[in-house]
Amino acid sequence: MGIKQFFKNAFSDMKKSAKAQHELDKANIQAVKAESKANFEENRGHNTLAKAKNNAKKSWDDAHMSPAERNAKMQEEREQQIKNANERKEKAEERYHSLKKN
Repeated sequence: MGIKQFFKNAFSDMKKSAKAQHELDKANIQAVKAESKANFEENRGHNTLAKAKNNAKKSWDDAHMSPAERNAKMQEEREQQIKNANERKEKAEERYHSLKKN
């Protein structure tokens, strides 16, 4: 593999990763907006320390993965996070609408 092909592959991988991260960011932003509206209606905050601790922990195995395995794992995690974010958004919107009716 020549140096040109190496950089071509590297930039292609970065582009794919950036697109996937953008989708995840959009889903998370929408979920946070919906949660914020519901939290405002409840007049209560939510605990973010536990979430921050869980996100901060990394597996030792991640350091020993091949690039292909790491990319596959990251894509799977992003898809799961998008699914979770959409579920959070739906729950928060339901909570918001139920509180607005009262």
